[in-house]
Amino acid sequence: MLHEVNFLSYNKRDQVQGWIYVPAARPKGIVQIIHGFGEHSRRYLHMIVKFMDAGYIVAADDHVGHGKTAMVSGVWGDWGDAGFHTMMEDEHSLKKLVCEKYPNLPYFIFGHSMGSFIARDYAAKYGEDLAGVTICGTTGVFRGADKAAELLKKAIDDGLGMDSNPEFTGALMGWMCERCDDVTIGNEWICSDPYVQRDHAEDPFDAFTKPTSNRSLYDFTQMMLAIEGTQWAERVPKDLPFYNIGGDQDPVGEYGKGIYEVSNWLCDTGHDVKTRVYSGYRHEIHNYSEIKNDVEEGIIAFMDGILGI
Repeated sequence: MLHEVNFLSYNKRDQVQGWIYVPAARPKGIVQIIHGFGEHSRRYLHMIVKFMDAGYIVAADDHVGHGKTAMVSGVWGDWGDAGFHTMMEDEHSLKKLVCEKYPNLPYFIFGHSMGSFIARDYAAKYGEDLAGVTICGTTGVFRGADKAAELLKKAIDDGLGMDSNPEFTGALMGWMCERCDDVTIGNEWICSDPYVQRDHAEDPFDAFTKPTSNRSLYDFTQMMLAIEGTQWAERVPKDLPFYNIGGDQDPVGEYGKGIYEVSNWLCDTGHDVKTRVYSGYRHEIHNYSEIKNDVEEGIIAFMDGILGI
């Protein structure tokens, strides 16, 4: 069964477009997939089907400025003026909608890349409502985020918030192909498979190749800075388990260093966290044909283990 849903964003401007995928069997839990920067939730169809086959209802939406939400609103690359918690609050709105339809089931979230930042922000505010969190392709201290934030804040103060300046995007993310050979698209850091690169770049629902407003890029930096260190981890409920996964050739995770930074922040504050780093793989470990089944099975095992299955 598939429910197509929509709801008013926290930014009070957009109608967020979402989907609830229900297996044709008695569900044992719910998992909400939170997609990353510049993409959309249907890039996770393989994972969605895998989770459904394992007995989980799957919920997902397209963030403001992204995917079908942007197609409906006509606004690409701008997230509104409500601040960096906007997407996190939208994910909470989706969870409430899902739980109205399917109450009293254990609830998990999976977040990839920016989605993992949102998931970590979510866990710090609403973690008591969750059974477990998987973060994939996450960041520790993101290189250059603080300096880019200063430049972006000045531009916003100068009245340029709705402009899009490639210089700022370059300052924040222009270094991310530094370990990639034959860079032609600019997204080679996501995966070494050229087909995945082309699919990502040519997808009409992707916002990756569309400009992001200065104010939204600033919100992106604030999202990252808000989930740094033990000061973030201390706000997460102690009994909420985490599964932290990524590739050791992912620049977002600073080639493994950032992944372990996050796990150590959680361990240092008394949390239960399991970490798995895939050697030789870039950002989208779930889009490599040779390991995606293993990645998904690991997430399912994490969730099943919490449920005692």
